[in-house]
Amino acid sequence: MYIVHIASECAPVIKAGGLGDVVYGLSRELEIRGNCVELILPMYDCMRYDHIWGLHDAYRDLMVPWYDATINCSVYCGWVHGRLCFFIKPNSWDQFFDRGCYYGCSDDDLRFAFFCKAALEFLLKSNKRPDILHCHDWQTGLVPVLLYEIYKHHGMWNQRVVYTIHNFKHQGVTGNETLIATGLKQFSYYYNYARLRDNFNPFAINMMKGGIVYSNYITTVSPHHAWEARHMDVSYGLGHTLHLHQSKFGGILNGIDYGVWNPEDDRYIPHPFGIDSFAEKAKNKKALRERLLLQDNDKPIVCFIGRLDEQKGVDLVHHAIYYSLSRGAQFVLLGAATEKRIDDHFRHEKNFLNDNPDCHLELGFNEELAHLIYAGADIIVVPSNFEPCGLTQMIGLRYGTVPVVRGVGGLVNTVFDWDYDQNLPPEKRNGFVFYQMGYDALESALGRAINLYTQTPQVFKQLALQGMEYDYSWNHPGEQYVELYDLIRHK
Repeated sequence: MYIVHIASECAPVIKAGGLGDVVYGLSRELEIRGNCVELILPMYDCMRYDHIWGLHDAYRDLMVPWYDATINCSVYCGWVHGRLCFFIKPNSWDQFFDRGCYYGCSDDDLRFAFFCKAALEFLLKSNKRPDILHCHDWQTGLVPVLLYEIYKHHGMWNQRVVYTIHNFKHQGVTGNETLIATGLKQFSYYYNYARLRDNFNPFAINMMKGGIVYSNYITTVSPHHAWEARHMDVSYGLGHTLHLHQSKFGGILNGIDYGVWNPEDDRYIPHPFGIDSFAEKAKNKKALRERLLLQDNDKPIVCFIGRLDEQKGVDLVHHAIYYSLSRGAQFVLLGAATEKRIDDHFRHEKNFLNDNPDCHLELGFNEELAHLIYAGADIIVVPSNFEPCGLTQMIGLRYGTVPVVRGVGGLVNTVFDWDYDQNLPPEKRNGFVFYQMGYDALESALGRAINLYTQTPQVFKQLALQGMEYDYSWNHPGEQYVELYDLIRHK
């Protein structure tokens, strides 16, 4: 098949979060399976050009209709770690992607509406006719709208669209200006609730809703999160729209790149290890302690790696630090706050705990240190408020670091409680799960993990080894996406 991903990120050249990792990892897996895969991305001024090989002109003077005129664009082509990527650069005073940032501008809705229009115009003018357009998040929500309302009448009638929602919180709510600019000028038509009209603001259109309504199939990034999106409030108002389109909506679990996250061949850790050489993990634990100036003793190391924000359950992360210390464990945190209030709070905690030989808080993000923490810690805590998929628990399992997670989203699909999971035999369980948001629930699960480590270390080791046996690579998701592409191609 010929597949084109249209996205606002692709790691490592453009990465603001997990979206970039998914776009790269899935594209790579699809190519391994024998498909022709290309990516269309914005050409940001601040992206990592050092990760692009052979960057060159691919299409000059691409004239993109915009309002009642056109904007001249240049399209560049290069390889990002083996992936063929096309970068769209508008040559206009708007400087849509020359802002020194990926997101956060007051006109983000227009910036990415233009990107949607330009991506389709490039496919049209260059005579590219992929079997599948795979679009991601609100930034590309207008692609299926424009395809089926405009571009199918100009020769792109046979393309099918998969639309993947990674985060329902940001939906691209916008207004008349976006419709006028993109040529979707029939207000009464598009402001219909069955099309683009926002479910709660009658004077706005919703780009993500457009993606849902017009695509051939919608996925989110885990089966349980797909259920939550329809039946709980994590879809931020789009639950009814998803219900109406439930026949073309489902969840496919993300994978992680085992080329990057592999303890047997990890250039960032001093002592590679695997299931058959698990004893080497203890040497990484010692190296972690030496690097962070932690006391060398028999205590388990509990860790947290990730963003410090409300989604990740920062109040429970904070509680986990002091609970772990009170239970005779050590705690290591690596994370960057998304709000000043949270950053100030954890900087205060860092200063308070600075001389504690059993605790280290590293504020910010350090790729090398992240790998060492995964390799050296015994337990990783993921107490998320909501979690569409979650990657840290899957990486933890890969490195024999037992996850303690809250039972939401993809965490439910990847972590199975050692004591209470009745759906799997004991030899298939791999962690600890709690469901409520309170401190007591966290303490129950984290306490059980610490107890198992301290009271029956051989059993804890067996649990860690069982986690390492799980395959959360892109292999299974890649197979599921190929089956999905085949399904919608023949409808």
